[in-house]
Amino acid sequence: MPKGYWVTIYRKINDPAKLARYAELAPKATTPFGAKYIARGAAAHAYEAGLKERIVISEFPSVEKAIAAYNSPGYQEALKALGNGAERDIRIIEGVE
Repeated sequence: MPKGYWVTIYRKINDPAKLARYAELAPKATTPFGAKYIARGAAAHAYEAGLKERIVISEFPSVEKAIAAYNSPGYQEALKALGNGAERDIRIIEGVE
């Protein structure tokens, strides 16, 4: 079964304190679903329409686990803590292997 990946691209960080609270809660909520951070931080380079803002890539055992993690009560609590603290785009994709 192919792995699942969350690709989270931040467009703008409006409130670093809210982001910090989210960053505290999100790993606790996603770890039970097998989440593992592959990369996180500011982009080293951005091309085409890309922004040099924060990006996070998280690996899950499957797309189903990634979706379940996103929809879990714990992660929804983390999202509430983030609130309007950041503008971002999250995509869940299936790995090629």
